[in-house]
Amino acid sequence: MDDNAPLLVIVDAANVVGSVPDGWWRDRRGAAERLRDRLAADGVPGRSGAVEIVLVVEGAARGVEPVPGVRVEAAPGSGDDHIVALAGQAGDRPVLVVTADRELRRRVGELGAEVAGPRTVRPA
Repeated sequence: MDDNAPLLVIVDAANVVGSVPDGWWRDRRGAAERLRDRLAADGVPGRSGAVEIVLVVEGAARGVEPVPGVRVEAAPGSGDDHIVALAGQAGDRPVLVVTADRELRRRVGELGAEVAGPRTVRPA
């Protein structure tokens, strides 16, 4: 693992947004934008050092624009498959995937990624 490379943090937007019943379903794109803005402002609490944050959106949240500090990627199909692909392409970089999805956690864990739940970036 390349300990000098910035931590790649891949955030499963749909899963993180859906973790709090705050009416997100009425405006999925707006909810993803609020998450993006929180990530840009707060980063990943408890993580020191350089990080690269990638917010993966899908479905109605496609079209969310990137902002400084947060790259946004619209999954061309399944968001989970896109997250797995990003984790797999990271090479020797350390990777943290933020999701509560058990199957996704298993898949990226097999690739060597660390996993954390939505509260890592979105306190309840």
